[in-house]
Amino acid sequence: MPGLRSDQWYSGDDRNAYIHRAWMRRGVPGNAFEGRPQIAIANTASDLTPCNMHLGEVAQSVKNGIYEAGGIPLELPVVSLGETQVRPTAMLWRNMAAMATEEMLRANPIDGVVLLGGCDKTIPSLLMAAASVDLPALVVPGGPMLTGHFKGRPLGCGTDVWRLSEEVRAGTLSQEEFVQSESATIRSKGHCNTMGTASTMGLLAEALGMVIPGTAGIPAPDSRLLEASHGAGRMAVEMVREGRKPSDVLSAGSFRNAIVALAAIGGSTNAVVHLLAIAGRLGIDLSLEDFDRIGSRVPLLVDLLPAGRFLMDDLYRAGGLLAVLRQVEDLLDPEALTVDGRSLVSHLEGNEIWDREVIRPREDAMLQEGGIAVLTGNLAPAGAVIKPAAASPHLLKHRGRAVVFDSIEDFHARVDDPDLDIDADSVMVLRGCGPKGYPGMPEVSNMPLPTKLLEQGVRDVVRICDGRMSGTAYGTVILHVAPEAAAGGPLGLVRTGDWIELDVEGRTLRVDLPDEELAARAPSPEAVAAFAAPTRGWERLYVDHVLQADTGADLDFLVGSSGPDVSRESH
Repeated sequence: MPGLRSDQWYSGDDRNAYIHRAWMRRGVPGNAFEGRPQIAIANTASDLTPCNMHLGEVAQSVKNGIYEAGGIPLELPVVSLGETQVRPTAMLWRNMAAMATEEMLRANPIDGVVLLGGCDKTIPSLLMAAASVDLPALVVPGGPMLTGHFKGRPLGCGTDVWRLSEEVRAGTLSQEEFVQSESATIRSKGHCNTMGTASTMGLLAEALGMVIPGTAGIPAPDSRLLEASHGAGRMAVEMVREGRKPSDVLSAGSFRNAIVALAAIGGSTNAVVHLLAIAGRLGIDLSLEDFDRIGSRVPLLVDLLPAGRFLMDDLYRAGGLLAVLRQVEDLLDPEALTVDGRSLVSHLEGNEIWDREVIRPREDAMLQEGGIAVLTGNLAPAGAVIKPAAASPHLLKHRGRAVVFDSIEDFHARVDDPDLDIDADSVMVLRGCGPKGYPGMPEVSNMPLPTKLLEQGVRDVVRICDGRMSGTAYGTVILHVAPEAAAGGPLGLVRTGDWIELDVEGRTLRVDLPDEELAARAPSPEAVAAFAAPTRGWERLYVDHVLQADTGADLDFLVGSSGPDVSRESH
């Protein structure tokens, strides 16, 4: 075993070593500091992050595993972000959470870390931090909740919120019934049970190799999650003893595997931004074009909401991620490793599909080309994304008249105006929602449709935005438009009445205007007025330094890594 990093704090008999050991004793045996790996448990549990509330229980199982393997477990609470709770958007603090976690891992006397996350931004921020500090690390995803039911029908949290709320606005569901469904939606501990961002990032962490294979997707209440957590504690100690770090596990091939998995599971568009940011911390050259080149024509095999019918506990019952990946094994990088030192593909043999309705065999795929598509054109010079599996097929090639909203407040004020000039062929455009413009790039791109269209039976129109949408959402939504309007992107130049052309097969998104006319336009005064630059605090730092969506929306000074070394003693 290589020398322990924690020896820099604890080894020796001088005053500083005395201070470090003495303050940590508090009932710990003396041999806790003698060659035993110190393993942090970076825990995002919080009562205000409801999807992660159970991670304290998970942490206890991790502790047991660490101690059993000869290490010393040290729980480290880190920044927690509740997607459903924090305003204006959890994405505003993903980079702060990653930075804070990185700094705490580097600053403390630890040799390795187990990362406990669940809700959308927690796993990405933990992976970004681990990549930058590069100590032995692995993830334990907190797992999805069990399926709730209302009036005999399963509810997909997130997806059915969007669906039911639109039915209320359309007049086909009463407000009373909508409220009654509330208590049935969240049945148990765990994160969203649809293929939203939380489920996607847990599964992709495994596809990247940062989770013990077979762990991601275990439902949060399932006792097998605690068994796997115990094993993760043991694995962390093994990784320290063998010197296996994120930079040894995560390679270009790992990201290829994650992109293939993203397509096969019908995962969230948010994964694009998160994977780009994680790769940026590692110095791995990953681009939007790679998502289209590698993933857009991968078959969609998992029949889960929002793209399908079932929910996450069904996926685990049907065979889980490894059964899915076995169907596309030929598309995976055979050399990419996992935290146990073996290749991902070496774990696939024997993983059968137990329910072919939930996980489709490759020859019976839901879609033969189900991956996320990347669009470019004069509306998105640096790219935009769309999830065809969650879109309406008849809208994937479309020409329509723009109806423009300059901010989310403008949208809310006018969307249900009876005089709004909009029809089923119109293209709704919302700007001012990018990383700088909101700030934080919120999940508002799947704009609710105007009531008058819902009353006509319309349930989808083309929508374009420089923000994001929930992974639980659906519809023909073009999002992550880059550059965003607030950064001078052409989305800020579109006017109501312009003709927008979308061709997903051709990978284009454009406004039908001559280049000279578009270049001669100035941004809408209303859009400029809607952007109020923050004057202090994290928001000011964020707006001054955030990158655009096409490179992961990290902060410019956080791209790359600084490693685990700390040069100075604290006393």
